[in-house]
Amino acid sequence: MVRGFTILFTLQWLGELLSQWLDLPLPGSVVGMALMLLGLRTGLIKLKWVSSSAKLLLDNMAMLFVPAGVGVMIYFDLIAQYWLPLSVATVISTLAVMATTGWSAKLLTRAEVKHEQ
Repeated sequence: MVRGFTILFTLQWLGELLSQWLDLPLPGSVVGMALMLLGLRTGLIKLKWVSSSAKLLLDNMAMLFVPAGVGVMIYFDLIAQYWLPLSVATVISTLAVMATTGWSAKLLTRAEVKHEQ
């Protein structure tokens, strides 16, 4: 499990470095996830190396949202003041993510079917 956490945290750290160094418009954690995907797809990282660490993090994910919940409560007055634009932005961004995910899944399914034929 130590190896898994070392890999996960190293990739996140590298993602942060690359994001800042290349001045990317993406958070370092997203770049780190892309590096993880690349490592898994190329075989440089074996799934068995990181699966137990990832499972531990996923099983305790609710606890990781506590700081965000506290942040919401600290800025409750500000959120109450701008509730309408925040709500509209949340709904629109959620619909955009759902549409993009569905579109991507459809494209990947088509590509997989073509690859199997």
